[in-house]
Amino acid sequence: MLSRRVVPFTSLLVSLAGSVLALAACSSASVPELRASSPVIYVSSHRQPRDVLNCLEDKLPSVSTSKLGSASELLVGPNAWLVTLTPSQYGSTVKVQKSSEDYGGLSEPEMRFDIARCTT
Repeated sequence: MLSRRVVPFTSLLVSLAGSVLALAACSSASVPELRASSPVIYVSSHRQPRDVLNCLEDKLPSVSTSKLGSASELLVGPNAWLVTLTPSQYGSTVKVQKSSEDYGGLSEPEMRFDIARCTT
């Protein structure tokens, strides 16, 4: 005779939540690595961070935006570039970091061109 084992609903929820957290950790694993990398581009701009942010969102492909304190971060491509916009006394500071892995997509010359267009 077969016995049926009843799994409590809370155990099922805990298991599901653990799976979701593990998946989220894998998908964002490059962001800490990007934050730890040396900047490829580091410039000051007289434009306000919001203006630079709006311009970059229009120019760059597949951008996701988040806030980190007073700074704004743009994650470009599949964890390929991290652009950090920080308010400064004269406008904003723009720091661009690149992943150590080659994700294709946006090249460094293209990124430099878009940063130049949006910060001047």
